[in-house]
Amino acid sequence: MNRRDFVRKAGLGAAGTGVLAGCGGTETQDGNGDGVVSGPRVSWRMATSFPTSVEILHGAAVLVADRVAALTGGRFTIRVFPAGEIVPALQVMDAVESGTVHAGHTSDYYYIGKHPALAFGTAVPFGLNARQQTAWLHQGGGVELLRGIYADFGMTAIPCAQTGAQFGGWFRNPVETLADLEGVRMRIPGLAGEIMARLGVQVQVLGAPDVYPALERGVIDAVEWVGPFDDEKLGFHEIAKNYYIPGWWEPGPSTSLQIGLDAWNDLPPSYQAALESACNDATLMSMGRYDVENPKALARLINEHGVTLRRFSDEILEAAWTESEAYLEEQAAANEDFQRIYTSWKEFRDESFPYFAGNELMYSAFAFPKT
Repeated sequence: MNRRDFVRKAGLGAAGTGVLAGCGGTETQDGNGDGVVSGPRVSWRMATSFPTSVEILHGAAVLVADRVAALTGGRFTIRVFPAGEIVPALQVMDAVESGTVHAGHTSDYYYIGKHPALAFGTAVPFGLNARQQTAWLHQGGGVELLRGIYADFGMTAIPCAQTGAQFGGWFRNPVETLADLEGVRMRIPGLAGEIMARLGVQVQVLGAPDVYPALERGVIDAVEWVGPFDDEKLGFHEIAKNYYIPGWWEPGPSTSLQIGLDAWNDLPPSYQAALESACNDATLMSMGRYDVENPKALARLINEHGVTLRRFSDEILEAAWTESEAYLEEQAAANEDFQRIYTSWKEFRDESFPYFAGNELMYSAFAFPKT
């Protein structure tokens, strides 16, 4: 039985106890007044793709470590390493796969070179918003499908943070037509990079610590990152003043906690449950904080830093939609795993979009502009 079959048949939470990764597996029992809590002592290392300056996403990893420790009475501890301390930001999956670390907090779409279907774990152009992405992952079968891909790499994964709709990026010069995109050097990862390349953009994939220096030195002309709160902290507005919406390539991206499958299987079920619960908490925290901080940051960028908020033209959006749909169909025809996940995702999207275009959109279109 291969790893994928094991994961599918046994289920992620069915692993029993064993020799614990990163520790001697010593059993402890602690009286707490309400009963006896027992479990082995486990120590993990977690690499992340985010520096401490990206405080909400880095904070999500820290929250996971804190929650797990609290839920296990301090018996399961995780040491979090920001981007670059163990491995570069874009090599977190490699570190987990090789066993250099037990887990990694990262964006799945950084690793489409390993498998293009991993993009569905983060975001797909013209894909799902935050609510829809969370629903598809947790209630629509997305998590289980993605774990099938991860099993081939000796890994598993848990959705673990959500940014909400991202912005369309910073440009030195306005881009109003498709001709304006031709030759623009832009930092943009994931399937979005594939689509932008089809529109004439020269795509570069850079981790967070490398983005500002590349923009400052003129190595790139444009950059997309997350949204106003994170982007302000990274200082992109100091160089590029044209800030575009919408971020059609990331309407509701998730990040993931990637975990070595052997390390996961060695955990007691209660520790696995603690990790899953902690990641759910991280998703709630990150969504809430971004919704609180982004409006304030956008106001500062416009009113204090002279940023111009611009909308992508219909010409660009229509071309991007056409190329995105074509790319997804091409990948589905070429790759059985991609097709399986794409079919599930597309069925969900095609049911969800008309629903949201009714009650949700009508309310938003009327009420939101009132204030």
